[in-house]
Amino acid sequence: MIVAAPTVLRCNGVRLEPLAPAHADGLRAAATDGRLWKLRVTSVPEPRDVEQYIAAALATPNRLAFAVVDEAGGAVMGTTSYHDIVAPIDRLEIGWAWYAKSRQRSHVNTSCKIALLTHAFETLGCAVVGLRTDNFNFASQAAIERLGAKRDGVIRHSHQRRDGTVRDTVMYSIVRGEWPEIKAQLHYKLQRD
Repeated sequence: MIVAAPTVLRCNGVRLEPLAPAHADGLRAAATDGRLWKLRVTSVPEPRDVEQYIAAALATPNRLAFAVVDEAGGAVMGTTSYHDIVAPIDRLEIGWAWYAKSRQRSHVNTSCKIALLTHAFETLGCAVVGLRTDNFNFASQAAIERLGAKRDGVIRHSHQRRDGTVRDTVMYSIVRGEWPEIKAQLHYKLQRD
């Protein structure tokens, strides 16, 4: 049975540290970089709502939220989480991930996923790690597929968006036996890029 406890993870100059109220100014700056809260298919908070966003993340059962920090300069680049942790079956999901516009399409997402997946499979002993996204978040779907995750299906009419519409959720997963090959491919991508 997995036990997901707060920890610090590192990969390729990116540090994932347990999200805390002290990260509010950094997250506000990251969200403002690209006005990310304007995107219809993400959960990025408006700058004025960052403290509430952090409080909700910390209060959500079965969620372990991280601030994504640039180790070189100390800037908060975004956030990501383990969530929907189901300890008895050794399953969790990775999500609630967003990064400042200037950090997108860089090594940051791949580095975060390597750190999170390595910890999930090699330290926690997960049997499966899930990922999910909005059916209209095509960039996120492509990023998840580039990781090597398999598309499991679509949960229809599953969550309400900020604008009041209801989304379908695209579900993906990686099982323990797939991890060694996926890990090798992700490290290859980092070296190549």
